[in-house]
Parts: sequence; C-alpha cells; structure tokens
Amino acid sequence: MIQRIQSIFLLLASGACFGLFGTDAADSEVKIDNSQLFNDGSYNVFDDPVLMGVFALAGVVFLANIFLFRNRPLQMKLSLLAVVLAVIGVGYGVFRYFTDAAAEIVSAVSPDVGLALPIITLIFGLLARNYIQKDEKLVRSADRLR
Repeated sequence: MIQRIQSIFLLLASGACFGLFGTDAADSEVKIDNSQLFNDGSYNVFDDPVLMGVFALAGVVFLANIFLFRNRPLQMKLSLLAVVLAVIGVGYGVFRYFTDAAAEIVSAVSPDVGLALPIITLIFGLLARNYIQKDEKLVRSADRLR
C-alpha cells in the first residue's frame, strides 16, 4: 500500500540507506597513507564490510517492511529493528573515523553529502514507525466500537 504515508517514509528511509552506497561521507584532498579509511582519498561504506552489511540490511528491512502493511505489529517491530541497525551503523562509522589516523589531521578531511544520509534514514524511519503506531491505534479503536 504505497498510498499510506508510512510507506512513503519507509521508501525514503530505504532510499537514504541505499544512497550511502553511491556517496562519500568525507573526502580528503590528498591520500593519507597511514590511514585505513582515507588511503583512497574518501570515506564511504565500502571502506568497512561491517558498515556495508549494516546499512544494506537496514535498507532491505525498510524496503521489505513496506509490503507488511497487513501486519502492523510486525511492521512496527521491523521498523524499530531497522532504525536500531542504522543507529549501530552510525555509531560504528563515527567510532571508525575517530580511531583512524586521519582524525588527527583535522584540516585534511572535509565532510560530504553522505554524512547527512544516515541522519535522514533515522528521521524517516522514526516517522514511519510513528505513523504505523497511529494506524494501529486507529484500527484498535474502530474494533472497540463494533
């Protein structure tokens, strides 16, 4: 049911997760040799297999969640799971950045568009969960009237 607002939010959250695979989170003008993340000049999800897996799994869960519109309790649980996966990905990505050798050279690294996509994923995921919860309350209140 794509016409429901939570389905649109789930689709946008999934798109933001998969958008991370096409953008960089941060760039460096020069290649930093002693850095694991910036040895190619950019920091993206392809620099770490854990980041790739977490954000791919979160995107797939958000996308699959669109088609579970008949089972709203499961949809709420899976949307929360996808948001938790995205939070884990953000936390792990920040941890990897600050433990890398490039974090010591502040002026060499500049943020890029991919830095905002995980935040957008979290916002759309939480909005979708909120609207799923509202739908469930509406259905339960209509069941009480029967």
